[in-house]
Amino acid sequence: MDKIIMKDLEFFGYHGVLGEENRLGQRFIVSIELYTDLKRAGVSDNVLDTINYAEVYAVVKGCVERKTFKLLEALAENIAESILTGFSAVNELAVHIKKPNAPVQGIFEYFGVEIRRGRNE
Repeated sequence: MDKIIMKDLEFFGYHGVLGEENRLGQRFIVSIELYTDLKRAGVSDNVLDTINYAEVYAVVKGCVERKTFKLLEALAENIAESILTGFSAVNELAVHIKKPNAPVQGIFEYFGVEIRRGRNE
């Protein structure tokens, strides 16, 4: 299966268990892999024969910036469901979310989640 890769999209959102996270917000980094058949688009060279990643970007941006979730798991699930609902050519997708400024005392690069969803789930 072919895929479209959208790597390290950065947004500012208000997700987290702590009240400060919901009030102050923080940076979130999202990567998406869209599994689909790209053969037709590769032959036609026509954007109408593929998944327009600018449109997918707008959906992801809306999920991260206009909604609030306590858990990264819920945010990832919302992104996956929104993409599957809005883009019928997506057979399966992976959503990876990084939270580089999680309120945890310690040295780390990020905390995150990754989910994979398909049409039959």
